[in-house]
Amino acid sequence: MAPYTITYFAVKGRCGAIKFMLADQGMDWKDNFVDFEADWMKGDLKDKCVFGQLPMFEDGDFVLFQSNAILRHLGRNHGAYGKDAKQAALVDMMNDGVEDLRLKYIKLIYQEYDTQKEQYLKDLPTHLTKFEAVLAKNKSGFLVGDKISFADYNLYDLLLNHLVLCPCCLDSFPHSKSFVEKMSARPKIKSFKESDKFKKLPINGNGKD
Repeated sequence: MAPYTITYFAVKGRCGAIKFMLADQGMDWKDNFVDFEADWMKGDLKDKCVFGQLPMFEDGDFVLFQSNAILRHLGRNHGAYGKDAKQAALVDMMNDGVEDLRLKYIKLIYQEYDTQKEQYLKDLPTHLTKFEAVLAKNKSGFLVGDKISFADYNLYDLLLNHLVLCPCCLDSFPHSKSFVEKMSARPKIKSFKESDKFKKLPINGNGKD
């Protein structure tokens, strides 16, 4: 199979979970990094994007936009979307929950970092409690069933971002902390995190972590 191509800015951002999934599934990809000023603001790339947003994901001649749609596409193709329709619905539900928290995180990083960070961290346990309860109930250590899903990669990426924002944020959430440790110990994820492909990219595009 020809490698996938990901067109995005030179940050982890919305592609973090996608790349964790590709790495863990043993899939190669090519990064096509976009310069914000030269390529995005002044070029015609933005007009070619369906919703005027990146990432753009190319699977051969199939082109896809929207990060969660990309995750679902990969989940279907790589057996990471639950074992049946009911589990797939639960995976969708958990991924939507991750997206809710990610949107709050993005708002903080790009709009409210200097004024609302303290309040965000005070509110964070309320959001983390929901994932903690699910992980505590599911003895496999994953969000749904006994096999990893695309929602697990998405939650893992977002929790890593929060551990940079506040290194102690999972101290009161043992199942979430164990989840991060378990995901980090997966050999291909561990190898990817140790690579320049991962290390060279900042989390966000404005220098806020």
